[in-house]
Amino acid sequence: MGADITAVIVDWAHLETIPVIERRCAVIEAADPDDYDEAVEDGWAWLPPAPEGFPDWCARYEFGGTLGSFKPHFWAGEGWESVREHVPGDLRTALDAFLAGLFWAPPGTDSDPDEDDAEAWHGVMWAYCPPPDVPALVQAWSTCGPRLEELRESFTAHAAAPGKWVGRFEEFTQLLHGWAEVVAEAHHRGWGLLGLPI
Repeated sequence: MGADITAVIVDWAHLETIPVIERRCAVIEAADPDDYDEAVEDGWAWLPPAPEGFPDWCARYEFGGTLGSFKPHFWAGEGWESVREHVPGDLRTALDAFLAGLFWAPPGTDSDPDEDDAEAWHGVMWAYCPPPDVPALVQAWSTCGPRLEELRESFTAHAAAPGKWVGRFEEFTQLLHGWAEVVAEAHHRGWGLLGLPI
């Protein structure tokens, strides 16, 4: 059974008003309201001002072609691992910084956080980036985003796997551009971002 990911940007000031032990459920409910239009397959499902009945402190992003699965993100990371030693150092450093802030697989993703640990609630997230960390991702993207085409040859030689998740260079860059859009919007609003396991 595969893992899912739902990317959301969140008004951290509002999030911090929610008791720690209730945050996970509150964010998941905000990210997946009953009236959510599942016809949105790529891009923002909603942005504030939110439609009636939707939270105004959370916005959801859909990565096109992923069906909500975490697998493409995982395989993009694996693809990058195969390519990174074959690209210029400054580009490698920037893309390392961008990806390290976004996809990672923390331990215990199938279990609830310890109720006594005020910081443990975020250990169940696929990505966790509070507002102070977002500018570093924006900076990293400003360096690597315009240079993605430089990766094409190395990706084709070392990571291409047609027919597999993120097996083509275009799929890899499409996913990165999606994350860049999430990061840019979070930065614009002064919000943080989360990758929920739903």
